[in-house]
Amino acid sequence: MAPPPPSLVFSVRRSPPELVAPATPTPHEFKPLSDIDDQDGLRFQIPVIQFYKNVPSMNGRDPAKVIKAALAKTLVFYYPFAGRLREGAGRKLSVECTGEGVVFIEADADVTLREFGDALQPPFPCLEELIYDVPGAGGVLDSPLLLVQVTRLKCGGFIFGLRLNHTMADAAGLVQFMTAVGEVARGAHAPSILPVWGRELLNARDPPHVTRTHHEYDEIADTKNTIVPLDDMDHRSFFFGADEFAALRRHLPPHLRRCSTFEVLTAALWRCRTLALRPDPEEEVRVLCIVNSRPKLRHPPLPVGFYGNAFAFPVALSAAGDLCKNPLSYALELVKAAKNSVDQEYMKSVADMMVTKGRPHFAVVRSYLVSDLTRACFGDVDFGWGKAVYGGAAKGGVGAIPGVASFYIPFRNGKGEDGIVVPFCLPAAAMEIFVKELNGLLKEEMEKEERPLIPAKKPSTFIISAL
Repeated sequence: MAPPPPSLVFSVRRSPPELVAPATPTPHEFKPLSDIDDQDGLRFQIPVIQFYKNVPSMNGRDPAKVIKAALAKTLVFYYPFAGRLREGAGRKLSVECTGEGVVFIEADADVTLREFGDALQPPFPCLEELIYDVPGAGGVLDSPLLLVQVTRLKCGGFIFGLRLNHTMADAAGLVQFMTAVGEVARGAHAPSILPVWGRELLNARDPPHVTRTHHEYDEIADTKNTIVPLDDMDHRSFFFGADEFAALRRHLPPHLRRCSTFEVLTAALWRCRTLALRPDPEEEVRVLCIVNSRPKLRHPPLPVGFYGNAFAFPVALSAAGDLCKNPLSYALELVKAAKNSVDQEYMKSVADMMVTKGRPHFAVVRSYLVSDLTRACFGDVDFGWGKAVYGGAAKGGVGAIPGVASFYIPFRNGKGEDGIVVPFCLPAAAMEIFVKELNGLLKEEMEKEERPLIPAKKPSTFIISAL
């Protein structure tokens, strides 16, 4: 896997942040979040970034002004985003639809898209300049729910940065909103898919009744200080194409080789990450697999246009020693079982647990969380300049507890190969072990194809303080 270009440094000139309100008056009301939205593990801001090329047919049109105007018009339909979160009895969150607006920043950078390299992937240089953390706007309660920054580049392209309060929407819901902004930016009078609130469909039952075991919310004491430390973090991205997946599948028995790419990749990363962090062999480690529940919900189904959170965190558990000493198929079987456990009753049980257990945070001690964004279609969002060159997660490790999560992002590398890129962060020493272990899994097939392996060391293009 080819390293990124050497560390890139550039300056960004920002105009003062402003609030963009809905273009016309919207209802003032309180809209409760669902009991799936309303859990501790989603009370954070998640960053997304999109890179767009210069398009000659759009010369003379300012992307910042186009997107700002479209944002105001789209917020008429998605007016809860222009409100503020309030917390009530039982820590229940509601949106007060105040119409105050979302934060918007217009900026210019003295850099071209080409300078970022042929294959755009996290970690991105100067990320905190491209999604600026406006003082006083980063809270969960009583703060703006969205922040958008449009940064024009010297080449005529631009970068669209967004930060979302995760309690409001998941990846599918956010892409639905961004797509709507794009449609309006291209001249539509209304989004092709009208938003539906419908959060009551994912509320707890009355009375609540937890029917499933939810180890993802176990309370685990960190008695041996095993939470990943945030100092000296190494941020890298890893590309997995057809050859890499073929190499991983060669480690599996024939009856498991038809598993999904998500399953085999998650099993491999979980195992290599555990080996890299070196927990005590008897300690329990876990991987939480974010599973979109929309296809599982049928009685009733979620309506078209629903943009709230509709996923679960099913978990695979193992003693660290068992995970490390057993073949890859051991981890794979655990991941498959966890992923397949999610159905309609599972989601109802999670909602009931939120109400009965005080909206707990998912377990983070000795945990790894993975989120598959390959079908989210961030890259398809078009504001008039075509599809994004890169669209999706701005970095790995984000969350209420940074350093725990990875995202699977659809990607085409510099050779034109389609695959998945995974932003990853670990303490520097652990990262070197992780790369060695991952190369060990890939080695047989990669050497056979005379294909370069993951470099053991590559220049950092990420400013560590962004975490």
